[in-house]
Amino acid sequence: MSSVAQAVSQVPTQIEMPPIDWAASAPLWIVFAGACVSVLLEAFLPRHQRWPVQVVATGLTLLAALVALAGYALSSPEPVLTFGAALAVDAPALFLWGTLIVLTVPSLLLLADRSVEPGGVFVASAAERAAARAGGSGSVPAGGGADPLVEHVDRSYGTPDQTPTMQTEPFPFVLFALGGMMAFVAANDLLTMFIALEVLSLPLYLLCGLARRRRLLSQEAAVKYFLLGAFGSAFFLYGIALLYGYAGSVRLSEISESAAGSLTSDTLLFAGLALLLVGLLFKGSVAPFHTWTPDVYQGAPTPVTAFMAACTKVAAFGAIARVLYVAFGSTVWEWRPVLWAVAIVSMVVGAVLGLTQTDVKRMIAYSSIAHAGFLMLGAMAITPDGTAGLLFYLVAYGFTTIAVFGVVSLVRGPDGEAGHLSAWAGLAKRSPLTAGVMTFLLLALAGIPLTSGFTAKFALFSAAAADGMVPLVVIALVASAVAAFFYLRVVVLMWFSEPAEDGPTVVVPGAFTTVAITLGTLATLVLGILPTPVLEWAASGAFVG
Repeated sequence: MSSVAQAVSQVPTQIEMPPIDWAASAPLWIVFAGACVSVLLEAFLPRHQRWPVQVVATGLTLLAALVALAGYALSSPEPVLTFGAALAVDAPALFLWGTLIVLTVPSLLLLADRSVEPGGVFVASAAERAAARAGGSGSVPAGGGADPLVEHVDRSYGTPDQTPTMQTEPFPFVLFALGGMMAFVAANDLLTMFIALEVLSLPLYLLCGLARRRRLLSQEAAVKYFLLGAFGSAFFLYGIALLYGYAGSVRLSEISESAAGSLTSDTLLFAGLALLLVGLLFKGSVAPFHTWTPDVYQGAPTPVTAFMAACTKVAAFGAIARVLYVAFGSTVWEWRPVLWAVAIVSMVVGAVLGLTQTDVKRMIAYSSIAHAGFLMLGAMAITPDGTAGLLFYLVAYGFTTIAVFGVVSLVRGPDGEAGHLSAWAGLAKRSPLTAGVMTFLLLALAGIPLTSGFTAKFALFSAAAADGMVPLVVIALVASAVAAFFYLRVVVLMWFSEPAEDGPTVVVPGAFTTVAITLGTLATLVLGILPTPVLEWAASGAFVG
């Protein structure tokens, strides 16, 4: 008993709180606080008040986070470790935070729009569906036919004398996902990174399954994303366990020290890295861990697809670059050959299988897989120029992709979006402006000069070539040329084909969708003509641990 009492007496009476730099981490916690407020608004506000209040509250949250980030970044701060060194707020983290917040703005506008799809793109509430059934818009035949509310197309738009209601649950989901992404790219230890991975993933799983139209396809996409995401998370967590067994720590800098100075076998080190990268490459849609991407892009509501395609890519490659740069920079020659093979597979799979697609969203999904292969060049180049090229590519690709999906949401048939390529035939004769914008954006994805795509590829490929990856750059250029074919195929369809008499129409977008597409298009143009300020910010510092 005396030994127990002595042990208890030695327990400290006060637990010291780890030092927290609130100014450095303010953007992150503003986003999480806004997400919590959004949940409370959803719980206590009457339904008819939720949409305007949620839009304003979410917009103010993003604005406050952006102002806090700008105020801190403009003060030329030194890199800091905060929250017990769980977060590293350095120059790349600030750049990635700014990119994520800015890309969320047009994504939010697409999510909040109620003009393109009456009642919004998300599934109607249970009360609304019941009212629709009672009002006759969703009546079931007496013979026992299928319930249209659970068929491939949801036709419940509200009662005959009532405007459809916009579902507002996605607003807190988006903020929680954004907060998880911001923590993910700044995580300085693997456990924090894993928690951030789950925080960003779970809202996305839910958002994918909430489509108003093609509900079964949407729910199938959500289930696939959830199941495969669970496998990816399991690999990631197992990799953490092996790395902890090797280094005795999950902190990136301590793993780096163990890898550089250990005389023991490196089996646990590289087995842990391999499993860790499986989880990270899954999030980045890098082949051969890409199988969820086409189905989820096609099945999810298009604004959700835009948000995922842009912001999740930024988060995934920000985390990949931090892990490789900080924890495994000293072992680059051991893991680089394996990642060369992964990058080649991703570029080839994305470019070749993209040629065979007949659905626009699936085509853009395979395009993203090819771009993920390009991004791997920047992640593997453990140099300041490589990091700058990677960061610039992420912001350029994000704006272009959001604008592309904004345009895709405007081309509609009787059952919703006209995703099949044949529906885009002769689009320039129906709406020359829409076809012109889409042409410019597709040329940007192909990397044509005077667009952000060309500038981004030039910066990324130059850095990779300077770091000794010339053969990989040549393969990337060939893959880019192959991928350009399926972009140009859409351009030819729009401008040089005759439209079908019963073909789809181009919806006149509301203010939100118009602003979102305009922002993405202008950013694509400006970053192609005047990329220097963004490139200089991207090159302002390196990852620290």
